[in-house]
Amino acid sequence: MDVPRSKQFDDVYFSKQDGLAESRYVFLGGNDLPDAWNNKEHFTICESGFGTGLNFLAVLKLWLESDAGQRPASLHFISFEKYPLDKEFIENALLRWGELKEVLAKLLAIYPVDLSNGIYELSVMDGVRLTLIFGDINDEIPLLDTKVDCWFLDGFKPSSNPDMWSNLLFENMARLSNNGASFATFTAAGFVRRGLEAVGFNVRKIRGFGNKREMCVGLYKGDNKCV
Repeated sequence: MDVPRSKQFDDVYFSKQDGLAESRYVFLGGNDLPDAWNNKEHFTICESGFGTGLNFLAVLKLWLESDAGQRPASLHFISFEKYPLDKEFIENALLRWGELKEVLAKLLAIYPVDLSNGIYELSVMDGVRLTLIFGDINDEIPLLDTKVDCWFLDGFKPSSNPDMWSNLLFENMARLSNNGASFATFTAAGFVRRGLEAVGFNVRKIRGFGNKREMCVGLYKGDNKCV
């Protein structure tokens, strides 16, 4: 499968095997969604790299298909992106998944035309809000003041994008997390595991998607540190 590639990081935006299946396995399954949001009034997800928006669309489709009596009344999805893509790039990248046609149209209808650094508060539909923060996550996340229930640690792999996978990111994840907040990431890099453990996350390795041997998931436990 031909997949879009970042010019800045010379890395693909999603799996060549099946990007949507990867999003569902790593980020939805890794964070135990939809069970994690069932019967909660509000639920906030924070993502470290918006990219094409594929993870957001997987979440939105899941939310729409979930039991309205169990899913949260309000879903807030926050995502950082240093190098935002334009609408045409996103549309061309994601049209390959016909099942995303409805949610993709909703995203494109509200997606910013101006890709300048800044915060873009977008109403996707009744009950769903998308906050896009265009800029360097290391500059922007210390300014965030919202409690988070679930983290998608995405962005490009640590070897391609080491600046994003910083102790500052991990420290702010701890600052913003509700107790018991979950995270999932495609990487099992040792320094990522150690960085998350150092700030109070319970980190465990599980089988990765497709050909990837391992990935990491975990919960925020405050001062508790687990292996």
